[in-house]
Parts: sequence; C-alpha cells; structure tokens
Amino acid sequence: MPRLARGRVSALAGGPEGGKQPAGAEAGPPPVLLPSAQPMPAAESILQRGIFEIDGRSCDVVLSDSALRWRPIQPERPAAPAAGNSKCGFLSKEEFIELKDLFSVKLKWRRSAKQQKGGTLLGITLFVCMKKEQNKLKDYTLTLNNLSEDHCFLWVRDLKKILTITEYEGHALSLLKECELQEFDGVICVGGDGSASEVAHGLLLRAQMDAGIDTNYILTPVRTPLPLGIIPAGSTNVLAHSLYGIVHIVTATLHIIMGHMKPVDVCTFSSTGKFLRFGFSAMFGFGGRMLASAEKHRWIPPNQRKDFAMIKTLASLRPEDCEISFLPAKSSQDFQEASRNEHRTTESDYNNQWEKIQGHFLNISIMAIPCCCSMAPGGLTPNIRLNNGSMALIIVRNTSRPEFVKHLKRYASLKNQFNFPFVETYTVEEVKLQPRNNCGYDTGDAEFHGTPSENNYPWNVDGDLMKVPSEVHIKVHPQLIRLYGGHLQEMNDYK
Repeated sequence: MPRLARGRVSALAGGPEGGKQPAGAEAGPPPVLLPSAQPMPAAESILQRGIFEIDGRSCDVVLSDSALRWRPIQPERPAAPAAGNSKCGFLSKEEFIELKDLFSVKLKWRRSAKQQKGGTLLGITLFVCMKKEQNKLKDYTLTLNNLSEDHCFLWVRDLKKILTITEYEGHALSLLKECELQEFDGVICVGGDGSASEVAHGLLLRAQMDAGIDTNYILTPVRTPLPLGIIPAGSTNVLAHSLYGIVHIVTATLHIIMGHMKPVDVCTFSSTGKFLRFGFSAMFGFGGRMLASAEKHRWIPPNQRKDFAMIKTLASLRPEDCEISFLPAKSSQDFQEASRNEHRTTESDYNNQWEKIQGHFLNISIMAIPCCCSMAPGGLTPNIRLNNGSMALIIVRNTSRPEFVKHLKRYASLKNQFNFPFVETYTVEEVKLQPRNNCGYDTGDAEFHGTPSENNYPWNVDGDLMKVPSEVHIKVHPQLIRLYGGHLQEMNDYK
C-alpha cells in the first residue's frame, strides 16, 4: 500500500485540484490520511535525485530502490500562515510512494490531435495502485513535471528497470525451461518485441524438450500447448500491433480475458544444421548493422538511440555480397505480383524447386508476420498474414543512398514501398542466406573490422541481435503457436 503524507491523497482521489480549498471555503484541518513519512531508512540505496514540479510546487525528489520520496523546496522567506490555519505547515512534509505499488511509468508529451509521436516533453507519469477502504483497489497517477529530456529519460530508465519482472536478458527463457507448466492455462507477457519474442521462443523450446526432440537439431517442431498473451509495453510493439491491429493495452487485455485466440506462423533459424532460435521476422544487412550499432550505444535514450544508429548506418551504407536460395510458396498469390513491378517477376513453378539469387544487397528482410508499427501502420510486409504458411522475402539491391532513403520513407506513407527497380519481393517457405564478403563490416566500430572468419554477421531477429558466422537457414512452420487476440474482422475461434 503506498504511503502518502498528509495533504496529498485527497487530490489523488479526485478532490479539489492540487488539494486546494475551493474559493470561499473555510480553511479547516487536513483530511484524515496516512501518517507522514519517516526519514529514509539507511538501508535504502539512492538511484536518482532531482527537482520536479509536483502539483504546482517545486520539489526535491529522491528515487531509491524501494520508494519514491519528495518534499517541497522551502522558499527563502516562507509566507506567513493563513489566518486561522495554524496547521498549513503540513504541506512541507515529506511524501512518498512505495515502489511495490507502482505498476507502470511513461513519459508525458504534449501532442496535437493528429500527432502520434514526438511533441513537447512535459515530464513523467507514474501509475500507482492504492488500497482504499473495504479492501478496494484504485489506480492513481502522479506526474513529475520537468522539461529536460535527458533528465526524464534517465529517471524513466531506472524506474522501468525496477518494474521489470524478469531480471536479465534470457531470464524468461530460463523460467519457462524450468517451470512446471502443466498447472497453467496460458502465459502472459507484458513488454515489447524483445520480451514477447523471448517468451514465444521459450514456450516453443519447452514444447520440443517435453516431446523428446533434440533442441540442437529441430527439423519439424511440435506446437506448444500453451497460448501466449501479449500486453504491449515496449517502444515498437510490432508483434502486438500485427496481432491486434492497434497498440492498446485494454484491447489486448480484453482479448486475453475473452479467450480470443489465433494460430500464428513461426520461423526456425539454423546454421550449418544446428538450431539457433525461433522467431517471427529477421533483417540482414542494413537492418542488422543498424541494430548492432544501437546495441553498442545503449547509454543513449531509446528514441535518440534509434535515430543515432540509423544516421550512423546510413552514413556508412554499403552492400553485402550474398547468395540467396529460396523455396517459393506452393500456394497463395505470388507476393511480387501484388507489388506490380515487372522487375520482380521470377520464373517459379512451385514444384519444390529452389531458386538462387546472387549479388550485392543493401538489405534483406524475411518476415512471417505483417510487422505493423507506428512508422509503418500498414506493415513492413502488408501482403503477409499471421497464419498463411508463408514468409515475405524482400530484397533491396545496391543503389544510391538517396534512393535507399526514399524506399525507407515509403513505409510511413500510403505509397507502395516496393515500387522501385532495385526492390524485389517473393513469397517463400524457406530461405538460405550465405554471405560472401571478403572483408568484415565497416560500421565505424572496430568490432566489425576483419574477416568473416573472425567476425559474426549481425542479424536483427524480432528486435534482438543475433550474430552468425556463416549461412543461415530460415523456414516457416504454419500455426506453431497460439496467441491471444486477432483483428476483429478476422476473429478466429481456434482453440
């Protein structure tokens, strides 16, 4: 239960704004509230300290590993108490919330009605669960106002670390491999694409282990019996956006409560015959190097880090010499026909005949889901569905930097992002990609200098960095996992 000092709960509970008395009202004693906070225990470790405006007052705010505390900054010459109110001094006492009652945090922005991102930063909003009388629970918000982006980003970073249930990368996978899953009806993941992909990989890997399949060599994986629910809480939420058609926490939660389920295709990634992981989408070339650059600069706030990595990777844009083999999909209309570009026509007979392409490519994408996001509402692969048993293979051949930038900008517009002579699209069931570079990557980082034998090639798999030194084999497996949700117009009663 969050402990708040006297004089604050009434405002949070929907009383007069800021706890002020209405005009003309008689000044009386403060409402009966929880006792004021005690001094910070010596055992608490201070994570952040700074100045924020709270309810119109400048406050000294301290974030520890167990509580958030604040105290109004006293003026040099405090004003005399109001006549008849000898207890107004309670406003300067310390207040706090315990972090165990904090369930979410986000940046607060001022945006226009049509603006989806950016805008003017106003501060940080904290969402707190409070206990009222008769064991009722109610959520409240506390806003810490500060216009400094760097200051707010640092605070949000530490607050989100505290909120993280899993303690480190791969923790969810370890839990799913060891937990007794027979007692559960499903698994819910609250997080972004990295967390959702890790949990999906863990569920599928556990299913293979339970079926007695050697997880080093997974050729024909079995389905996981447990469905996965995803409540979007990340920066991109591609999987959730593709699943629900919108990034909306309430919608995601109601899908889970109502038991709406949809079977979804999943890919296996392997190299030299050895299984690497499960995933929904992957990028090689520009997409992989951009993620590798972003991972090396994790000290930069997330939004700025993405922009920095994109600019840096574009500045050192270079093609990859690759050999791509793919098995065209046996059914459904060929994806390149839908894009209406003659340059992408391929002689496919769909008789299990592998096709091969060699050349220099700026980016290669393989995706089994539409990959919708705020930057590409229609999806990076709009003609792919969640469970049609195929993947989109999108190949961007070598071209000038301005032309490549035009291609990237098309994803955020209504124009066809594939309508360029250097872009090829195919609908496939399997892909094998073999890099043939004689020199290492030049991303401006020493890590990628050298020869392929010394370095691993970076892949972006569901927003996670995967480094592989040789050929990667990607194969789609139809309806391998059930996810809670689905577009309302495509609601599936599959159980």
